[in-house]
Amino acid sequence: MAAATESNAPVLAGPALKGRVVLVTGAHGGLGGAASLACARAGATVVLLGRKPAKLNRLYDAVAKEGPEPLLYPLDLEGASPDDYAELAARIETELGRLDGLLHCTAEFRGLTPLQHTDPAAFARAVHVGLTAPWWLTQACLPLLQKAEDSAVVFVLDDPARVGQAFWGGYGVAQHGLAALVGMLHAESAKTSMRVSGLRPGPMRTALRAKAYVEDGDRDARDPATYADACVALLSPAGAAHRGTVWSPRP
Repeated sequence: MAAATESNAPVLAGPALKGRVVLVTGAHGGLGGAASLACARAGATVVLLGRKPAKLNRLYDAVAKEGPEPLLYPLDLEGASPDDYAELAARIETELGRLDGLLHCTAEFRGLTPLQHTDPAAFARAVHVGLTAPWWLTQACLPLLQKAEDSAVVFVLDDPARVGQAFWGGYGVAQHGLAALVGMLHAESAKTSMRVSGLRPGPMRTALRAKAYVEDGDRDARDPATYADACVALLSPAGAAHRGTVWSPRP
């Protein structure tokens, strides 16, 4: 498993992602949306991937105002096949010519439920969307990422101590698997130009967290935008400092 590091987010000078192409999954979610905007402000052409076209269209307009025109790609990871991801990678190469970063913000969580009473399909869906699908997508994008002089794959992770407790079900299992994937993929690509790391933000006010905590009493949660610059940092050359680690930036 990748080591954990903790520090303040670095001060990013200028367009840290200028000329780069970054794919963000779960782009219309809390952190995904904030990170997409931050990447655009940092100069990146952002590929916006999500399963809700209406939300993606609104995000597209906002991102286009912040930086280069983004690429919209509606796709539901629950039903997508490896061939669908291969088609996505091919389209990125055809239309944009490169891929320099992949930021995974997608997760599937329907609420706290005892394992004994968890619907089998719901458990499988959470594991697939949270672990299998991100790997299939990453695998399809590896040839394109490995062509770049400096590329990054970043997985957003939850706190393993928290989601390894009772009632977190398939989501918790997927999160532990994702953390292991960071370490494995890093070990296999440590001598290449592609960096692999994890980002473990603090509690955020998101729709996912609201399914587990009562919002009025959740005083620890912060706006997802708090961690958007950390996403940019890991996708930029500055992310080399956290290569192979799971970074827990302090807000």
